[in-house]
Amino acid sequence: MSAYHQFLLVLSIYIFVLILTGLYFSKKQTSPADFWLAGKSAGFLSIGFSAAASWLTAGALLAVIGFFILLGMGSIWGFVAPNILALLIIAFFVKKIKKLPAITQPELLEMRYGPFLRLPVAIIITVVMILFAVADIKGFAMVLQIFYGIDPLYSALIVGLAVSIYVTLGGLSAVITTDIIQFLCLSTFILVMAFVVMGSASSATALSPGQLISAMPEGWWNPISIGMPMVLIFVLAIVPGWITEQDPWQRVWAAKDEPCARKGMFLGSFLVAIVFGGCALIALGLNALYPEIAEMGFPMGMAKAEPALLTFIMGSQFSNLALALCAVALATAAMSCTDTFATSGASCVARDIFQRYLCPGATMQQMRLVNRASVLMIIFLATLGSFFIHSIIDAIHIATFIASASYFFVLMGGLYWKRATGPGAIASLCTGFVLQVGLVIIDLAKTAPMSPPFLESIHPLFMGHGVIASMLISGTVFIGVSLATTPSKEIHLAPFFEDRHKDNKMGQNHMGNDARKNGALKQAGTLSSQTR
Repeated sequence: MSAYHQFLLVLSIYIFVLILTGLYFSKKQTSPADFWLAGKSAGFLSIGFSAAASWLTAGALLAVIGFFILLGMGSIWGFVAPNILALLIIAFFVKKIKKLPAITQPELLEMRYGPFLRLPVAIIITVVMILFAVADIKGFAMVLQIFYGIDPLYSALIVGLAVSIYVTLGGLSAVITTDIIQFLCLSTFILVMAFVVMGSASSATALSPGQLISAMPEGWWNPISIGMPMVLIFVLAIVPGWITEQDPWQRVWAAKDEPCARKGMFLGSFLVAIVFGGCALIALGLNALYPEIAEMGFPMGMAKAEPALLTFIMGSQFSNLALALCAVALATAAMSCTDTFATSGASCVARDIFQRYLCPGATMQQMRLVNRASVLMIIFLATLGSFFIHSIIDAIHIATFIASASYFFVLMGGLYWKRATGPGAIASLCTGFVLQVGLVIIDLAKTAPMSPPFLESIHPLFMGHGVIASMLISGTVFIGVSLATTPSKEIHLAPFFEDRHKDNKMGQNHMGNDARKNGALKQAGTLSSQTR
């Protein structure tokens, strides 16, 4: 049996297990909440492993290793640290998020501002999820191309068909359960490879692992080697987009209670840190084995640094079975993230667009059909996008920056600022989205191959495709228009602010306030349930 056929056999067994998982959970679905929110019964272990798995893409891990090789610990602010920080920060928002009666973020924003915001937010989230999926498809395509010479199109088909089958069968329950399996496979692979690579580096250099660590240049270990201004810019550019990403919010809503959701986010952050620690050890070993890559510097060396681990595996003369297990382990990372992005994007298409505007009385069977078609659409568009966006990390960053600029202020402002209004939200959303997409197009069009980004060459403040500027303008528009327009109605404020009815000026007693508050909450619940 050839190496490729062994890979297909191992992958088929793995996918068969995922499909059985989907079939198991499909029998337990009796409502939309069961499909999209796992029946709101997930424990903290499930939430933690799923949160970690859904943020560890195969392509991103390879890129992280490449950045470690070229830039050392100073590179953590471009992906590693924001991942860990975002899950930690979301844990502190759990109480506010968990109590809101919503299934998706567009539905939540309709409750807060009115019906006019739901459609554009659903479209933007879908676009963001497609861009995130691009990174998974590119990463998995790179793996199969180097290991077996497979065309990228077939790689996308393998991921897309597998994910669409088990996700559309079992919904978020299947996603969370398979995420646990996928995280265990991926983390085992990373830790084993860290041991193997460091061992090979020790043999090649006649240095112990401890000596290899101490032999690295001093600047390699400095996490703020890029300077505090750049650290702050990276954090402000990336973290807002990730803490407002829909998929971790869905896991908060899926948790059986508030403590489970909070502990799950803390656990997810810890698990992500362990995997990235393994990536750092792999980079240390690869640095010793391939010193010529680090000498090329950034960004010139990225083309060789990104696939360096795959190059090592191919040059280590692993058996066909071992090679297949490595490929499947990386496939698990691609699938664990693709299923998350496909589920989040498809929930917006099916629930916030199809059911809300096109077919309010849709049955569960119709919703499953639309959801399946939406998953396939997201995979197809992500595959198409993978041929135009060449950097894995850049695909993730573009999606993040669009989210940060368009609906970060709209979402977080709606949760914590009573004076935020619908006109302010829609003005901020449109301004941030159009401006950020325009800056991304300009930056990509004017940046020469293997050169620093065009906008960053103008001023460091414009790094990250100008997202800081977009966020400043979007936030200013949100605050200015909100203050200039009529405050939101009581029905939109009651579910979000418990003390809304305490008004000493009106001299109303507590019983009257509670009665009106309960009435507003009931109306808001009715508004939300009408779309379920």
